[in-house]
Amino acid sequence: MMDDPTAPTVGVGPLPEPWPDDPRLDPVLLAEGDRRNVIDRYRYWRLEAIVADLDESRNPLHVAIQNWEHDFNIGSIVRTANAFNVAAVHIVGRRRWNRRGAMVTDRYLHVEHHATVDDLIASLGEIPLVGVDNVPGSVPLETTRLPRSCCLLFGSEGPGLTAEAIAACTQVVAITQHGSTRSLNAGAAAALAMYHWSIDAGGQSSAASDERL
Repeated sequence: MMDDPTAPTVGVGPLPEPWPDDPRLDPVLLAEGDRRNVIDRYRYWRLEAIVADLDESRNPLHVAIQNWEHDFNIGSIVRTANAFNVAAVHIVGRRRWNRRGAMVTDRYLHVEHHATVDDLIASLGEIPLVGVDNVPGSVPLETTRLPRSCCLLFGSEGPGLTAEAIAACTQVVAITQHGSTRSLNAGAAAALAMYHWSIDAGGQSSAASDERL
């Protein structure tokens, strides 16, 4: 079967020698090409070098996800968290989660596991927990000023946040909707909430901001 000439080419091919004398660069990628979904700044960089560079500009936003079900949205939320270069992603509940939707972006993040909500709170310390769910008592996200340093907590698709999680939050916000559906997809809601935080709380510029969607 012939290759499809119209198929998109991802990444870049081998870098012609002589190669730059830079310890951040990966000799294998230099020789074989870099087909990863990374911004141009990180072409040919070692994974550890990319993570170290991102660590220099992490935003003070944390993202937590309750993992009580085999939720495919978790991977999507992790991928969005990478786009906003959050400080850490916290998986609460089951240790195993579906990584397919993350598209390997979890490798560039600090992903922590907590068995319970109490364990999450202990790990966060003074960082306030903000729930995102359309439950009674929630306030509109679009009219809420989020703390610059906070942790957005999302529930599983369908059941949403547990009563225990809601009780642990300093506030709960919801995204105002105007259609017939009761709730947004969890991955979509997480993306909207992180974007709202970035423009409301003033997410700092990072290396990843060099490229736009």
